[in-house]
This record gives sequence, structure tokens and C-alpha cells, in this order.
Amino acid sequence: MRWPWQRGRSVTQWVWSWSGQTLAFVHASDQADGTFKVLSIGVTQQGADDHDQFIKRLQGLGLKGAQATVMLRSEQYQLLQIATPAVPPEELRAAARYQVREMLQTHVDDVTIDVIQVGDGQHKGAGHSFVVAATNQVVKEVLDLAKAVGCEVSVIDIQESAQRNLQTALTQREGTLQRANAALILDDAHQAVLTIAANEELFYTRRFDLPEGFLSGTWGQSIEVVAPVDGFTPVEEYVPTYGGTAAPYGQGYSDSEQPRFATASGASADDEQSQRLVVEIQRSLDVWDRTWSSLPLNGLRVFAGDRSTELAQWLTQQLGQLVTALEVGTLFAGFDTATPADQALCMPLLGVLLRTDGAT
Repeated sequence: MRWPWQRGRSVTQWVWSWSGQTLAFVHASDQADGTFKVLSIGVTQQGADDHDQFIKRLQGLGLKGAQATVMLRSEQYQLLQIATPAVPPEELRAAARYQVREMLQTHVDDVTIDVIQVGDGQHKGAGHSFVVAATNQVVKEVLDLAKAVGCEVSVIDIQESAQRNLQTALTQREGTLQRANAALILDDAHQAVLTIAANEELFYTRRFDLPEGFLSGTWGQSIEVVAPVDGFTPVEEYVPTYGGTAAPYGQGYSDSEQPRFATASGASADDEQSQRLVVEIQRSLDVWDRTWSSLPLNGLRVFAGDRSTELAQWLTQQLGQLVTALEVGTLFAGFDTATPADQALCMPLLGVLLRTDGAT
């Protein structure tokens, strides 16, 4: 199995994800100018329905008989980074499977693997690859659901490449395609995915576990970071493992590396947890600046539902650099008809609509 499998584009497209007994979906039509019109969008949970009842609900959405693309969400697979094995292309996946066997969270025989090149092959890091590893059980559950609904799955994609597609489309419109750009998308599953792309390719990605209640909390308190997170901290301390999520807050670093927070009078524990997220984002941006110096970051876009602009303003203040909201309205007419909660889960699916034949 490949991520994504190849398919031909049609006038209308269905994209959905299935995780945690929750199905998020987008049905859209291609427009002549390269944009999309969202025909239907939403999130539906199985809840108390038995299997047959839930399948009927999904068929009622229009999925029966449809050809669809499925996107695996970040919690459904590992994304690992390795030195690209020096083997012929037809042997790459087998060699990568052997190389990551000790990095997997399950036995190597129980996973489906694919390999994606890091970067565009023109800059530092060209000798590395991302390895996507999803358990066979996850893939089976997705395909079994599609079969029950009567929906043909022609592509399986992943969240990071979908997010890259969104970044690429936005930078193409701005005329900055060759410049590095970052996107941070938050959903209501308590996780955020950061991706950095340039020249239509994914260069860097990291996942963050969000503090409990982050999206409904208050970010107004200012907390001074007095940790040794500065221009002289060795890069090695910050490089993520790409083994799933980032290290939980307060873990994964030695005592000497732990950030300390000088909390202002009246600041809450929520403020401190939020500031820890800021530190982790800054660490990732520091890694980029140090390891990809030939591609200075052109900007960071963030998406957090109806709080995207607020989050962008807060991060601009906290990071000391301009952060903007990730706006897709010009590309996907009708996306704003979804509720803010549904938008958070459906936003990554939009990037799958932008996939081109043969893309990875």
C-alpha cells in the first residue's frame, strides 16, 4: 500500500477520516479556476448506534457508491525520519522497513510502511526520508468501514502531506512557493501538527500534545521565560524523533534543560501550560533556523477554528515574529458553513482535495 495511492481526479471529490469512532468528511467540486466549492462538510460520531445503524447514517450522507480519499489522522500512524537507504528505488520500502524496526511501537510485521523524501532534493537534508508506519489494523478498519458503506477508497493519504498541500496552494497564490513556510493546525483532539514546506515539498514536521482545555482557555497572561532557550543551545537537544507525538511537557529533557517560568502575579496554571507550548514551538523554529539556514522561514500560519486570529495574535506577541491565521476561504468556498468545531477536524481534509496525480 502507498501513501497516497494513485488515482484519477473527478469533478467532485469525497475525503474522509475515521478515528476514535468519529468520521469527518468533505464533499467538494473542482472549479475551473483551481478552487473548490464545498458541497457538504461535517463530523459524525457513531455514538450509541450499532454498526448497521451507523452505516445507514453514513450512506445517507451520500457516501454509498462514491469514490473517496481517506486521510489517516496523525494519531493513527508514526512518522519517522531516517537516512535514506542506499538501495535501488524498488527496494526502498523494504530497506526502510528494516531500518525502522526498532523505532516502531508495534512489531514490524504488523505495520504498513511507505517512504516519502524529506525536502525537494536540492537542499541540506536531501539524504533523509520520512517513513509512514500505520498498523495493519488501522488500515483494515478504514477499508472495512468503506466496504460496509459501499464506498470505494482510491487513495489513502496522511495528515502531514495534506497540510503541506494547503501551504503550497497558499504560497502559490502569493508567489512565494520557493520560500519556506510553516503551518500549525490545532484540532479538538488535544493535538497540534506543525509542518514546514517549500517548493511543494515537506521538509520538517513535529506534533505537540496540547494542554487540557487549551482551545477553550485564556491565553492573555504574559509569562516571562527565563529558561536557557536561546541562540546558544545545542540543536541536538531539540531535534524531534518523529516517533509519534513530541515529548510531553516537562519530559524528554534533562533537569538542566527544563524551561523555568516566572509566572506573573495572578497567572494560572493554564497560563504556564500554554507558555510551555510556546517554548516547544520556538524550539522547533530554532531547529529550522539552524539546520535549514539556506531556507529562512517566510512565515507561520495557524489554524484553531474560530480562534485562529486570536491565536495568531497571541503567538506573534509570544514568539516575537509575525504569525497569521491560516485562511482558506478563497480556495474553498463554503468551508465556513461548518461549525467551528467541525472546521477544526475537517481543515486537514481540504489539503487532500489539492493532491495532484502521482504526488506523495
